[in-house]
Amino acid sequence: MKLWGGRFAKQTDKLTEDFNASIAFDSRMYQQDIQGSIAHAAMLARQGILSEAERDRIIAGLEEIRQELAEGKLGFSVAAEDVHMNIETFLTAKIGDLGKKLHTARSRNDQVALDVRLYLRDEIATVRELVLALEKALLQIAAQHLETIMPGYTHLQRAQPVTLAHHLMAYFEMLRRDLGRLDDCRRRLMSLPLGSGALAATGFPLDRDFVREQLGFAEITRNSLDGVSDRDFAIEFCSWASILMMHLSRFSEEIIMWSSEEFSFLTLDDGFSTGSSIMPQKKNPDIAELVRGKTGRVYGDLITLLTLMKGLPLAYNKDMQEDKEALFDAIDTVKKCLLVFTPMLLTSQFNVDRMARAARGGFTNATDLADYLVNQGLPFRDAHEVVGRVVRYCIDNHLSLDELDLAKFKEFSPLIGADIYPYIDVKACVARRRIPGGPAPETVQAALAEAGQWLRRVEDEG
Repeated sequence: MKLWGGRFAKQTDKLTEDFNASIAFDSRMYQQDIQGSIAHAAMLARQGILSEAERDRIIAGLEEIRQELAEGKLGFSVAAEDVHMNIETFLTAKIGDLGKKLHTARSRNDQVALDVRLYLRDEIATVRELVLALEKALLQIAAQHLETIMPGYTHLQRAQPVTLAHHLMAYFEMLRRDLGRLDDCRRRLMSLPLGSGALAATGFPLDRDFVREQLGFAEITRNSLDGVSDRDFAIEFCSWASILMMHLSRFSEEIIMWSSEEFSFLTLDDGFSTGSSIMPQKKNPDIAELVRGKTGRVYGDLITLLTLMKGLPLAYNKDMQEDKEALFDAIDTVKKCLLVFTPMLLTSQFNVDRMARAARGGFTNATDLADYLVNQGLPFRDAHEVVGRVVRYCIDNHLSLDELDLAKFKEFSPLIGADIYPYIDVKACVARRRIPGGPAPETVQAALAEAGQWLRRVEDEG
């Protein structure tokens, strides 16, 4: 008989039972469900609702169930619907009718709200470490390429020279913001919903603060209706995951381009590449492509939750059972992507010479030629027009700026002197951009030092 079956005159139809059950996916929360139940039992005894002997038997039974589940000695049942009722069924079978007392003063509504929060808290800790590992990898690689010149792009056209270190540190900054958002998400997650009951709390004298302390929450929810029907924390995590995946996807796009023959900026390690079933010469950037592709999957998880919640009246509705698969999928996908992305990046080889050659092409030093003329007193707009004509001449004659002789330069502007050549050298172009946030090696070195200090601080904060 169902634990809620007293109201019903006939058995649940098998189709309804299968359709209604969530154990196939929420079973992964059994650790958190038992953790919450142990804290609840301890509080019930503290309040005199259970005796100490009853508490001890219940907790011992739950601990045994946790061990047996971890060892694969127990199997979940669809007939028990979900992880909560499965564990209660196991407990009653193990310690008798006393197991039925555990659910005093709580509902599956506040129980599941607790379990999902506990589960997400644990997963956020894991995801946070994976983001930090990628941040460390970026710092490690950037430190090796402070002097590696490469073209910076706008509109995927060569624009101005930068360094590879500076380019990589742009992704570090994206991930720094991601980590801040993740910590914000975790902070808002840390409200204990247990005690909200089905929707209207309970008449039993519960000590919610005791349970909060036992489970490590920062506060208790302030409204029982909101406590059972809130899934903002799950939506916020999926929103966070979507932004993170967008950043990984942008990075993946560049890795894919850079590893192509057309760019040849980067060579992926064989361990993080695949081949073709028909073309023996192929080496494909499948990992980066899959990260790029899985980004859409995580976006879908976010949209699933937003769509799920948008029309629900207070308080709990069965629709909310659909929150878990989307949340779990976002968690799993992000973890898998971060786990493989970091070693893929660390094992990649950057073609320094090819990057330098690319930086010298495409007139990436044209802006510096304009700046040179400004320093000679020419208004920037006039300098811009002069340099535009110089570039057009060089294109027509298959020349780069530094291949143009001084006499020809002077035909465009008498302000140009022999000192123009060292001025428009790409290394000099990068080196003079030493203001905070710029690509000059000394500036990026300082950025790396600050980033390292920040990384150590956030690691200590946990």
